[in-house]
Amino acid sequence: MAQFLVETVWLVPLYALIGGLLAVPWSPGIIRRTGPRPAGYVNLVMTSLAFLHSAIAFIATWNQPPVEVFIPWLSTAGLNLTIALEISSISVGALTVITGLNCLAQIFAIGYMEMDWGWGRFYSLLGLFEAGLCALALCNNLFFSYVILEVLTLGTYLLVGLWFSQPLVVSGARDAFLTKRVGDLFLLMGVLGLWPLAGTWNYTELAEWATTANVDPTVITLVGLALIAGPMGKCAQFPLHLWLDEAMEGPVPSTILRNSVVVASGAWVLIKLQPVLTLSPFVSSALVAIGAVTAIGASLIAIAQIDIKRCQSYSVSAYMGLVFIAVGTRQDEAALLLVLANAVSAALLVMSTGGIIWNSITQNVTQLGGLWSRRPISAIAFIVGTLGLIGFPPLGGFWALMELIDGLWGTQPVLVGVVIAVNALTAVSLTREFGLIFAGKPKQMSERSPEVHWPMVLPMVILLGFVLHLPLVLQSLSLLPSWVILNKDVALLLIWSSVFGCGVTGVIYLGNIPKPIRLPWQPLQNLLAYDFYTPKIYRMTIIFSVAQLSKFADMLDRFVVDGIVNLVGLFSLLTGEGLKYSTSGQTQFYAFTVLLGVGVFGMWVTWPFWGVQFLDLMF
Repeated sequence: MAQFLVETVWLVPLYALIGGLLAVPWSPGIIRRTGPRPAGYVNLVMTSLAFLHSAIAFIATWNQPPVEVFIPWLSTAGLNLTIALEISSISVGALTVITGLNCLAQIFAIGYMEMDWGWGRFYSLLGLFEAGLCALALCNNLFFSYVILEVLTLGTYLLVGLWFSQPLVVSGARDAFLTKRVGDLFLLMGVLGLWPLAGTWNYTELAEWATTANVDPTVITLVGLALIAGPMGKCAQFPLHLWLDEAMEGPVPSTILRNSVVVASGAWVLIKLQPVLTLSPFVSSALVAIGAVTAIGASLIAIAQIDIKRCQSYSVSAYMGLVFIAVGTRQDEAALLLVLANAVSAALLVMSTGGIIWNSITQNVTQLGGLWSRRPISAIAFIVGTLGLIGFPPLGGFWALMELIDGLWGTQPVLVGVVIAVNALTAVSLTREFGLIFAGKPKQMSERSPEVHWPMVLPMVILLGFVLHLPLVLQSLSLLPSWVILNKDVALLLIWSSVFGCGVTGVIYLGNIPKPIRLPWQPLQNLLAYDFYTPKIYRMTIIFSVAQLSKFADMLDRFVVDGIVNLVGLFSLLTGEGLKYSTSGQTQFYAFTVLLGVGVFGMWVTWPFWGVQFLDLMF
């Protein structure tokens, strides 16, 4: 049975796709008698089957060699496009995480979207999203990975814009779509530019080619920079990071997936391309630089935010920045551990705060408080999610960060400082958010805010248990180092940075210090609160340039193109009017006009011949 499930694991994306298609008839205006709830139940059943299939197949594939499955698709004009799938413990493990988190998100959505009119459409889009993510996990071909990423970009636009009657939702969906399209466009250039160099898009063959490749350094640098542009957009890295903040206008259940596995889609492609990217030292340095700037910058920005979702979205961008550093320094195992730790912990944090958003009037953390006694389960989930994300032993985030720092300890101590600083800043940001939401006395906006009902509590508790037991899961898979060989210096640095961040912030936000807390220098406060003025810089540069170019194109179209067309039309009109009043209707007049036109045309054609002779005779 297990072997059969392994051989058919490539069918897992079809479970979600079928569930999404079955949910379509319950969209508004098609099926009304039963209400929209069957759409969610059907989709949930299909996702549960996909999770069971993936989990059993993962156990059977562990420590087994990877197997490739080829599905012929198109062969023409010397171009052979074959869908290559890799069935390995890593890819099937990714399927298990994706389907498991999506299953929990759908249970959470049953409670969160209880009275929402877009239930059927929401669940059908979740099915499309899950199918795309599962297909990306199995895909072993760069070209088809790009196609899947495009589908996910469309799915992001549709999910964020679910409540399209709200102007902020429409603008958020549009901005998220356009921002990601910038990275996707450069990624397509890199995909097409890599084919003449390597002659293949298969990840396994690309890794083999990279070991002996002899290419022009300039060419491979340009191709590598284009290839990392797509993951930059997907992982919300600077300067393509604003879309994740804009996407927070969508429903919270979709945010669970977006903060956990959707942002990891770019990281997954980046890890697959790591052998190719390391051919250029400049590209590797660019990866490290982008990751370091984003990790530090996003961590600082998160500290100054007052919206619940924005605080967490910037923490996710910071964590993905650490993944970029790991890939740039050739630490694939650390990158995968970081992706896993972020996925489960970030999803738990969104579930914890999602219930507060659901039955509270505001998302402003400065207007909340005192929710510990009213929401003990949500508070405990937030604490566990925070500890699972930072370097707090023995939870998963500690081991992921340990793996990364241990690889940087002897060669790049500056990056060790970056990781330690990001860990401390993340601890500060999440502890601040916990103190503002759950500690202190209840405020006007949080006096009546009871714990959510069971469809939202159940997935939260299940994921809470998994985050707590993640180290045991990793240990059973022999993915954790022994305490005996552990780098004690690295471990102490990481632990003390977590203790310092949580301790100092806890004293401030859990004590009786007057709030809100402000930095002593107001310009610095504004710099962090307004995202380093990145939106304003966009408006002054890119948006302004595009607007001026559009105005110039409009003027060119109206005054040049339209002017020429209108001139030709006016000349034809005047000529026709002139002929209408100058003709007498006599046949000989028409014949004279034709002969005169033929004569003038003949003189114009033969002018180079007889005109030169005429000039010779004259001079």
